[in-house]
Amino acid sequence: MNKLAGTGEDSWHLPNHAHVIVSETSDGNELLTIYRCGAAQEPPVAQLMGNLVRVDAVHETVQQPTGYIAKLREESTLERMDDDHWVIRSPS
Repeated sequence: MNKLAGTGEDSWHLPNHAHVIVSETSDGNELLTIYRCGAAQEPPVAQLMGNLVRVDAVHETVQQPTGYIAKLREESTLERMDDDHWVIRSPS
């Protein structure tokens, strides 16, 4: 399931109110569940396995018992670094 708009090879657009929920898995990986808007009651637009290495965009981090939520405050890009690693970058 990936309904994110592509911005190039291995990169996707994230809107400025997107929420990325990062949950730890039993095998040491992370499950990234992406919502287009945290306030909208919509299903997720993508789920990805791997590790979110960093968020280089304006955001708020909320700790959860099984991981954390990155609440984005600006449009950004989700980029695949390799098979198991992701980064969120500001477009500027």
